[in-house]
Amino acid sequence: MPPTLILVRHAQALHNVDKDYDIADPDLSLLGHEQCKPLRESLINSPLAQQAGLVVVSPMRRTIQTALRSVDWLLEKGVKLEADADWQENSAKPCDTGSSITKVAEEYPQVDYSTLDPVFPDKTSTAARRYHYSRPALLARAQSALEKLYNRPEKVIIVVSHSGFMRLAVTGCWFFNADYRIFEFGPRDEVGQAAQYRLQQSPVTKDTGGGLGWSRTEELVLGSELPEEYPPPTSKAKIPAT
Repeated sequence: MPPTLILVRHAQALHNVDKDYDIADPDLSLLGHEQCKPLRESLINSPLAQQAGLVVVSPMRRTIQTALRSVDWLLEKGVKLEADADWQENSAKPCDTGSSITKVAEEYPQVDYSTLDPVFPDKTSTAARRYHYSRPALLARAQSALEKLYNRPEKVIIVVSHSGFMRLAVTGCWFFNADYRIFEFGPRDEVGQAAQYRLQQSPVTKDTGGGLGWSRTEELVLGSELPEEYPPPTSKAKIPAT
């Protein structure tokens, strides 16, 4: 049986404060550090989160910092914190591009980088085409990310990722900073030779605007607001609102 997923958006980071997307791999803001407190409390008091056997994290500072400040109690019990480049944010702007693996590993040795794609943090070269900022690449990356989790043995998996990627490529749902949603895998649709992985949100978070009640309740069509081609038509293509 596939696992239940708890998808968490990182807490507020420095680029969220003034919408300065030129900040490279930003850290959490002061407010972001504070937002981790109610997130941690909600998760630690959740019987479902208590069953988590794996934490997957986008290998960027703001997501790693959020994980270390909200699920530290799971890590203390021996639950692995695993980096996966498939869960990084959509665009190739500085704020959405990670630091080198060596640098991040030195700063956050608590994370397991053993299966991290060595092309990270490249998102623009031919070798990094799976991470290109285009609708086909992002939807394919989302399917890859879900396929890996679908086949995991853990009963519950927590993922700490980004609003744009989770909203436009994975779930269609809005995520406020430090909020989370709970999903089950639905029946897979067979398209050609490939199975399409779909998520169904639990009423526990769907009807309340997220686990903390901070997020918008309306949903979007997957792939909407994403550029069809890479690179986008202009170098100043907007990042979808979060």
